[in-house]
Amino acid sequence: MAQLKTMALGDGVGSNPAKFKPEKPLHHHRAANLHRWHHQHCLAVWGLLAVALLLSLFALSPRPSTPSRRHLSSPHSPWGGPLWEKRVQASARVRAAPSSSRRAISVLVTGAAGFVGSHCSIALKRRGDGVLGLDNFNDYYETSLKRARQALLDRAGVFVVEGDINDAELLRKLFDVAPFTHVLHLAAQAGVRYALRDPASYVRSNVAGLVSVLEAARSASPQPAIVWASSSSVYGLNSKVPFSESDRTDRPASLYAATKKAGEEIVHAYNHIYGLSITGLRFFTVYGPWGRPDMAYFFFTKDILRGKPISIYEGADHATVARDFTYIDDIVKGCLASLDTAQKSTGSGGKKRGPAQLRIFNLGNTSPVPVGDLVGILERLLKVKANRKVVKMPRNGDVQFTHANISLAQRELGYRPSTDLQTGLKRIPILEGIHVMEMMHAISAIRFLIHLKLTFWMELSSVLSPGCFGCL
Repeated sequence: MAQLKTMALGDGVGSNPAKFKPEKPLHHHRAANLHRWHHQHCLAVWGLLAVALLLSLFALSPRPSTPSRRHLSSPHSPWGGPLWEKRVQASARVRAAPSSSRRAISVLVTGAAGFVGSHCSIALKRRGDGVLGLDNFNDYYETSLKRARQALLDRAGVFVVEGDINDAELLRKLFDVAPFTHVLHLAAQAGVRYALRDPASYVRSNVAGLVSVLEAARSASPQPAIVWASSSSVYGLNSKVPFSESDRTDRPASLYAATKKAGEEIVHAYNHIYGLSITGLRFFTVYGPWGRPDMAYFFFTKDILRGKPISIYEGADHATVARDFTYIDDIVKGCLASLDTAQKSTGSGGKKRGPAQLRIFNLGNTSPVPVGDLVGILERLLKVKANRKVVKMPRNGDVQFTHANISLAQRELGYRPSTDLQTGLKRIPILEGIHVMEMMHAISAIRFLIHLKLTFWMELSSVLSPGCFGCL
């Protein structure tokens, strides 16, 4: 063993000349070096390549305005005029004849440049429904990600109007120009912890914004059916699991949860007074491609790759913290099923003609995963060991455990989630796991990648294995 150590530390010649072995051919060393280079750098190369491709989307997408910090009242692109109205009508127009099992619908999607909104908009458009997006492109997180989603929507034939849900005049104009049969209201101020910094933003968006959308819908003729995003956060400090729609929701643990609970009471009033058909959806920890960068699996991945410690929360008496992670494709199926099964509103011109449908559903995966297990999955996918740091859960609005009872959605919507957490994480491009937006400062390297010759990429692809694509 000592002899082997001496050889490893020397210049390739051992202490015993009789055991000397001639150096291997130069081409062997080159191949070995290339192999090591492949394993050490394929992650970074494909990450930068993905960044370059994403930047091409940014270049093709409309330039962002300069909104005031996270406020719904920020200035936006001008709207109105014949050409604008034609774009609105074209995007909202139904393209496919209704099938025997489903009527074609025209949907106004608020928050269309958001995570869930963009996925739902594309899914609706692909099946032939009319879809018009509305988004204010605020900067709660990087607007470049929202602009990239907007570029994807534009390619799918979905026009996204840049404007506020609190702009009553804009909403009236949209309903005048396009007779929507449905509204999928997903615009909201997201995140639990940010409420500690800017509580007013949650009231503006999740309460006042919701009322603004409901006012426009109840005044429209005909009135649309509404499907909107509540949250699993409304269960708050409820200790009974799994969470069922009939469980108490009067003990919110965060301001975000309180605004969503207030929204559920508000829609009840509009349903009762104006005959609006309304379906609420309580989402459980949605994840997937094009997701929000403030989600745990994003910053866990970033810190694991950088060798930084990651904090894993635990409850009182070392209790496990777990989440009912739900893949975006399953959420989209639940949203579309809610739209398809929504009954017509019964009001007209703001007057109720009869009782209207009012529903609330859990949309989860019904398989809670401890946060420590999430980290373990990321370790296996990244092939990197995490530096774990277990800490007590702070009082910042997070809850210890979420678990959805989805029996009602299964029965009424045919909702059947089919994606476990490990399978879902494998489908997220590695560029998102590294958190692309924090690599944007390397603009010189990115520009270099954009302008490389195609022949270079063909040669590079012959060296790098296809396995690099599935790192995360």
